[in-house]
Amino acid sequence: MLEEAIQYYHELLTPEVAEEADALLRTRLKEKNLYFGERPLCVVLRPHFYQEHNWDFIKTGLETLLAAFWRLNIAVLEDADLRQQLHLDDYENELIEFDNPTVPPWTSSRLDTFFLPEKGTLKVVEYNAETPAGIGYGDVLCDVFDELEPLKRFQEKYHTRHIRSLGTLTDALLAGYRLWGGMLEKPQIAILDWREVPTLNEHEITREYFERQGYPSKLADPRNLEYRDGVLYSDDFRIDLIYKRVLFSELVKVMGTDTAVLRAMRDGNVYVTNSISAKMLAKKASLAMLSDERNTHLYTPAQQKAIHEFIPWTRYIEERKTEYNGETVDLLEFVSNNKDRFALKPNDDYGGSGVVLGWQASQDGWETTLQNALEQPYVVQEKVEVTQFDFPMWLNNEVDISPRYVDADPYIFGGVSVDGVLTRLSPMALLNVTAGGGSVVPAVIISKK
Repeated sequence: MLEEAIQYYHELLTPEVAEEADALLRTRLKEKNLYFGERPLCVVLRPHFYQEHNWDFIKTGLETLLAAFWRLNIAVLEDADLRQQLHLDDYENELIEFDNPTVPPWTSSRLDTFFLPEKGTLKVVEYNAETPAGIGYGDVLCDVFDELEPLKRFQEKYHTRHIRSLGTLTDALLAGYRLWGGMLEKPQIAILDWREVPTLNEHEITREYFERQGYPSKLADPRNLEYRDGVLYSDDFRIDLIYKRVLFSELVKVMGTDTAVLRAMRDGNVYVTNSISAKMLAKKASLAMLSDERNTHLYTPAQQKAIHEFIPWTRYIEERKTEYNGETVDLLEFVSNNKDRFALKPNDDYGGSGVVLGWQASQDGWETTLQNALEQPYVVQEKVEVTQFDFPMWLNNEVDISPRYVDADPYIFGGVSVDGVLTRLSPMALLNVTAGGGSVVPAVIISKK
């Protein structure tokens, strides 16, 4: 049914319909500030479609896997020796001591995956556990596409259901605030990030949504905060709850550990989410800890099954023996000799920075990166099959329908439930809007009328 629905949608895109839809799309993107820096967030004319059973498979499978992440989080909090497998920085180990262990470290997080509906396979390649982007963008894109004529005509033959997440995000923030001990009925929310980041427009979308729900909100730069008399302020705005979008690593690098926000956090006078302990599983080594045979004892049989199904073989780069498909191998030698099977990724970076795809690298380049990975934290991850679908755009005064790589990045709320998804398209195998060349589209669940 999926291929049939996509073909039908594309047939609706006559030159006249496509040109009109493209003009309206670009107008709305400008009006709603749906840009990543200077680039439009979306350039194609079709949402990404899911069938209901596909979405149920993703949601059910990942929620089982999330239980394994929870067990890992508890284990590394309790066992400092086990925690060494994550290769945390000194400041992270220091600040974790100030976390409240009774409060989930994640209000919102995101699993970056590739889903092949024709094969029914799903592979998780990263866990964005600290500060996932895109929620605000996705909700507004749903509104924009609802205005486009092709989707209106498509809805005459198909039921459609958008997957929106800002409401769930708001509920999760407030639930975390209550568990932390917050008593205010309408806590004041600061969205914390540097004023110059290219995602500032998404922060504004989110701030406006919070305000519409009755929660006073402000975009706040960490450099402008003041902590006085046990209260954190941005100018004269009192901050009760911080929806943190700045990375802890950037915050500490720029300002150190003696800052207004960290002092207020240590004193228990502001709720900060996601918390510092969420940073642990944001490390790419967390996927290595899940898939490494040394840690199998940490998980229940159901969780082990989910790990085997959804996590590609991943290991931290170091000199050791390990298992691969039931055989013992020398890790470095095996990775060196089989570059076409693997990707190398920095343990703590984002936006595709530093990632080397072995099947696209020269042997010399692969060897160089592998040697560097012995001096700075890296993981190696087995290659996963990437999904491609045709997407239409209005290009050079005609409808251009071309294949694009597609990922599926479901949002996680409270560390336990899947609700919403970031969908990125790219002509390149490395899908990341930050890395350039990408596009974001809304996800729509469809069924035939």
